[in-house]
Amino acid sequence: QVQLVESGGGLVQAGGSPRLPCAASGRIFSSDLMAWYRQAPGKQGDLVASITSSGGVTNYADSVKGRFTISRNNAKNTVYLQMNSLKPEDTAVYYCNLLRTICATHRAYWGQGTQVTVSS
Repeated sequence: QVQLVESGGGLVQAGGSPRLPCAASGRIFSSDLMAWYRQAPGKQGDLVASITSSGGVTNYADSVKGRFTISRNNAKNTVYLQMNSLKPEDTAVYYCNLLRTICATHRAYWGQGTQVTVSS
């Protein structure tokens, strides 16, 4: 079983630069893909950023490119989302995600989410 725990959210002023850590516990495979999603009030959840096991390949939503950076420390089983130049439209609940693929079967694990509120 995998557990994901996000932290680092809260009320932030526009232009701020918080970092969200997500600590993973349980049996973690180096091949697990990790990602951050977010869901704003009244909207569907969207992928914010993802990162491969080695950290060599990252992917970002267009809305956060150049402002957010995803990274991971496999020794600590932790993935980070560095958010810079925050805007009010970044306000959302941010969820950590781990996607495991074994023999072409996918399984997703989710954290409980952390609220980020950006004030203008």
